[in-house]
Amino acid sequence: MLKRRLLFPVIALVAVAVFTGCGKDDPDPAPPQRTNTEKITSSSWRFQSATAAGTDISSNPQLACFVDNVITFNSNLTGNISEGANVCVPTTAGAFTWSFGAGETTLQLSTVLFPGGSSTFTIVSLTDVNLVLSQNVVIPPSSSPIPVTVTFQH
Repeated sequence: MLKRRLLFPVIALVAVAVFTGCGKDDPDPAPPQRTNTEKITSSSWRFQSATAAGTDISSNPQLACFVDNVITFNSNLTGNISEGANVCVPTTAGAFTWSFGAGETTLQLSTVLFPGGSSTFTIVSLTDVNLVLSQNVVIPPSSSPIPVTVTFQH
């Protein structure tokens, strides 16, 4: 008789353990968002593509000395441009300082990256893998500036 009285509570405990142990797991929390400073300084950037007034100019021979450059942004607001095998004349290599402006919608450099351009870029997008910048650039023989968008990648 004692065995029958213990059988029901044991079965009930096993049933409770099975049903409560098989529930759905809570989803993993989303990883914290990285700041723009963390994104831009996480590793060096290399040229991926460029457009001028919406036309792809990535393979333009005039860009040959720029496409193999490596740009590094440091968290202390300094940076460096390393020339690749094709050296620009005048060179764009060297140290620079940088900062975000206008609520992190612009990027200001202490140097000009492209002849005919300026040291201020509009940030089109900044992700963990891509940096897309634009600015108006005067490309000879034209004397009128046209919008140039450049995409860099890690």
